[in-house]
Amino acid sequence: MPQPDYGLDAPKLVRRLAVRGGFLIAFAVVLYLANRNTSPGTAQALTAMLVCIGVGFFITAGFMVWSSRVAKLKLRDRILDGFSWRGDETVLDVGCGRGLMLIGAAKRLKTGKATGVDTWQSDVLSGNNPEAPLRNAKTEGVENRVKIESADARKLPFGASNFDVVVSSLAIHNIQSGPERAKALREIARVLKPGGRVAIFDTFHTSEYAKGLQQLGLTEVKLSSISLLWCLPCRTVTARKP
Repeated sequence: MPQPDYGLDAPKLVRRLAVRGGFLIAFAVVLYLANRNTSPGTAQALTAMLVCIGVGFFITAGFMVWSSRVAKLKLRDRILDGFSWRGDETVLDVGCGRGLMLIGAAKRLKTGKATGVDTWQSDVLSGNNPEAPLRNAKTEGVENRVKIESADARKLPFGASNFDVVVSSLAIHNIQSGPERAKALREIARVLKPGGRVAIFDTFHTSEYAKGLQQLGLTEVKLSSISLLWCLPCRTVTARKP
């Protein structure tokens, strides 16, 4: 059976880590072979150091792949299971990428609909384009409950109080400045219905998000404990719109 593919996060960084690890190990072997007869002690020490650094690069790359392929799916389910689902909710995924959170939410719906928006930056997620989440939705059997739009988080093309649930994963930190990230938070609060819930999972700025949501009047603002994925501290911010 075909399996959904939710992509590799930060693919260029993973590739650079793997290439540098391989280069350092290969260089270490060449260095050792060239100097083992004339300076065996120095050759062994340098080789050991370079191999350790190279292996470290490989381990980091492997951990990032595991975070993308395994850990983030488990984390997705943990976040979504934190909501009480009726099945008729309208859901928005801000920065949906290949549909990880979007499709996870759609699988919990019966008559509700899940909409995903993104600007489709290929450097932050492999194969990031509007067709990818639609393919995954079809593979997961929820294509009738999913809709995709191209839109910026700072200017969402929806009316106020339009969604019961808003989620976002590994997206808002890609907006470079604090004032611009604040615009995205304002838009999330604007489109959320009274009584609606929001969950934002990210690697950076989560304390900033929590403070921003509180300033926007949201209640029950909570920060999760830290998860070390992609070799970075990650947290989830949850809140409710009164």
